[in-house]
Amino acid sequence: MARLNGKVAVVTGAGRGIGRAVAKLFAAEGAKVAVLSLTPGNVDRVVTDIQAAGGTAIGVVCDIADPDQVQASVDNVVATYGQIDILVNNAFDPSSVASSIVDLSVEQLQRNFETGPIAYLRMMQACYPHLKASGDGRVINFASCVGVLGMTGYGPYAMAKEAVRALTRTAAREWGSDKITVNNVLPVANTWGTDDIPAPSNTLARHGSAEEDIAPVVLFLASSDAQFLTGYSLTPDGGMIIDSAR
Repeated sequence: MARLNGKVAVVTGAGRGIGRAVAKLFAAEGAKVAVLSLTPGNVDRVVTDIQAAGGTAIGVVCDIADPDQVQASVDNVVATYGQIDILVNNAFDPSSVASSIVDLSVEQLQRNFETGPIAYLRMMQACYPHLKASGDGRVINFASCVGVLGMTGYGPYAMAKEAVRALTRTAAREWGSDKITVNNVLPVANTWGTDDIPAPSNTLARHGSAEEDIAPVVLFLASSDAQFLTGYSLTPDGGMIIDSAR
């Protein structure tokens, strides 16, 4: 039996990379999937792929930095499917993630927060009543090892992604009584679609595959197998962090 039969999942940033892999795997496992992304063409392609494989999906164009679009997107999903059981907060603007601390402007930092923890918070708040009604709600937020390790040159990204982890931990405590689990995923993956990028400095000496290494971990957190896991940061990173550094 498919692991997500009867579930409705919202996946942000689902037009490409890890989000696309998650959306397609969820659909293959029986979920009805809302494919959210900023780029209409990407949305259409992922929905077409899911439907061609026999899955169920709708496409929703959404700028997660716009609170009105966030709420409208959630309303659209509920109007279409009647429920939301799973929220995957994966979308993020990658265009302004790099800066040293000495050169970091408030404006650049704000953009990282707008498309990171602030957007995730708004999406979580909009989905909350539906996740609670589910009786088995799941929130999976994407953070990053960059913040955990304090990697140089990525100050704004690191700060925003660590805020995501704080949001996740707090929501996990507050929403546990509502039977909603809230967890983080901190991946290391090749989302560029090319094999000529340098290997990362992790133990396995390679980038993860969105389809083979990252999406299955997200599926685990969305499935009944992870029903007793909440407030946790799961790290499909090939040994970039290792527990002792966390």
